[in-house]
This record gives sequence, structure tokens and C-alpha cells, in this order.
Amino acid sequence: MKNWLNPRSTLGIVLIAAALIALPFVVGMAGQAWVRILNFAILYIFLALGLNIVVGFAGLLDLGYIAFYAVGAYTWALLASPHFGLHWPIWAILPVGALLACLFGVLLGSPTLKLRGDYLAIVTLGFGEIVRIFMNNLNSPINITNGPQGITLIDPVKFGDFSFATRSEFFGLTLTGPYKYYYLLVALAIFIVIVNLRLQDSRIGRAWQAIREDEIAAKAVGINTRNVKLLAFAMGASFGGIAGGIFAAMQGFVSPESFSLIESIMVLAMVVLGGMGHIPGVILGAILLTFLPEMARYAVTPAQVALFGKVLIDPESLRMLLFGLALVLVMRFKPSGLWPSPERSRELEEKTAGVAK
Repeated sequence: MKNWLNPRSTLGIVLIAAALIALPFVVGMAGQAWVRILNFAILYIFLALGLNIVVGFAGLLDLGYIAFYAVGAYTWALLASPHFGLHWPIWAILPVGALLACLFGVLLGSPTLKLRGDYLAIVTLGFGEIVRIFMNNLNSPINITNGPQGITLIDPVKFGDFSFATRSEFFGLTLTGPYKYYYLLVALAIFIVIVNLRLQDSRIGRAWQAIREDEIAAKAVGINTRNVKLLAFAMGASFGGIAGGIFAAMQGFVSPESFSLIESIMVLAMVVLGGMGHIPGVILGAILLTFLPEMARYAVTPAQVALFGKVLIDPESLRMLLFGLALVLVMRFKPSGLWPSPERSRELEEKTAGVAK
């Protein structure tokens, strides 16, 4: 707290706050669609920080993380839509979604405690696909998820009569839904970052890192590796549940197509690209892998028309090709990520020096 109250830190906090307040208006100058992309970037920050607990802190490879995103989204959709005639408020739905995602995290972690590496990746991948397929087929004999048609007319976030989906006037400024959702998402993101920072420096965070480095040694010094691993799955899943709930409220529609394997891979790539176990690096990875593909999407078609007079390659295919090439180059020249933690950088340098000798 003393460090936060010194003049330099106070000035930094004020400047960051001012930048965050002005950011949607700067981005909105290019069109409101970019404000929505900014909102999705923050949602991916939620997901990346949640997965970072499992992959970055505890060292457990998870390829089915998007399943917890789906659980949170469908929880909001079922409790705040005409599907079951329920219209719960946000303060009731988000905790329920986080708790259900946490429960699913424990269900995933329990049978996989003795698995590591490729075996763990395969099991978690299967779990993610099972959840998606269940969502796709739970419309018979009792219609729970409405199957592949998804759930529509989902309630937006509301606080009393104040809705985040409608246009509002504040001090002469007109704020549409995406702008209002941005400030809600930033508030939640700050909360989640603070929780992650506290977890990282806690005894539990140290236990996760010990398991990541050497599970046998961690067990030898008295760490209950079973419970600590389950806690990593549960805590990481809860952030996915929160992100899924906000996603459903923003979109007003959810369907199983939104929770495919490629989404899990994207979130994992954000963690690895930014720097596993390093919270600022993970945030950077989420922002880059949200904005760069969208920028490529808008640039690919005009560039092909300018060069060849027509579109030769589908923009989506070329976008993913460029995305994959960028990942390969980063992993080749920055294997520890774009913004790794100092500890991981030193470890990688020591290993590289040892191999060279």
C-alpha cells in the first residue's frame, strides 16, 4: 500500500485510468465494430488469465478450457431468457455460472490427477468436445439447451432499470451498448487481475509453481498435490464461467458453434505467446491475438484486389495462415513468449547454455 501511495505510482495509476476511460472513444473513431472487438479482447483476457492458472502456474496442459466458457454462457442463457421464463439479475447469475464452471473444473480434474503431458491434453480435449456435443444434443427428450439452434432473446446486463444494451446519455456523451459493456468489462478485468496477482504470491500460488517445476519434489516437501491441482482447475474454470456469462449477455444469443476446439487452441496460444505464468504477458497475448487477426481480415481483401485485381485466396483462410506463421516465428525466436517472467527467461537461458555446452 505504501508503494501505491508514492507520487510516481499515483501518477502512473491516474494515467492508466485516464487511458482506459478514453480508449473506447479512440478505438470508436474507426467504427463501433472495433469497440466490440475491444470488448471481446477483454473477454479473452478473462479466459487467458483463467487458463494461465492451470497452464502457466500449475503446468497442466488443458485443451478443453472453452468448455467452462460454454458452461458460463449457457448458465446465463438459461437463467436470463424466455427459454425457461427466468430473468435473474446479474448479481445472482454470475456467481452461479462461476460455481457451476468451478464444479465442472473439479469434475475434469478429479480423473486426470495422475496424467501429464500429451495424455492430459488428450483427456481435456475430449472433455471440451463432450460438453459442446452435450449442448448440441440436449434438446430431446427434454429441451434444455435448444440444441444446435441455440438460445435467443437473452437478457442483457441490467442494474435495475439501467440496461447495458440500450443507448444512454452521460454528460453530453452518447454511449451505446458496446461502450457501456466496455466499462463493465474493464471493472471485472481489474478485479480478476488483482485476484490473479494475489494468487500468484500466495502459498497456493507457490505450491502451483512447485508442482509445475517438479511434482515429486513438491510432494516430498509436504504439498498435497491432489488438492492443489484440483484447486487450479477449479479456480481457472471459474474465470471461464464469468467470461461466458458476460459473452451471453453481450451477444443475446448462444449456440454450441461458439465453443469449438479452435477457441480452446486460441486461448492456449494467447497464454503461450504472451508468456506462460506471467500475468502482463498473458494480457498482451490476449490483446494481440484478438486484434491482429481482425486487422488482417480487413486488410487481406483490399491488398489482394490492389495486387492482383481480384481475390485469389479466401480472407479467412489467409488470415489463419498468417496467424499460424506468426506463431511459428514467435516460438522460433521467442520460445519463452513475447513478455515472459524474469524467472522463466533465466531458466530458458540456463537450459540453452547447458545444451550448448
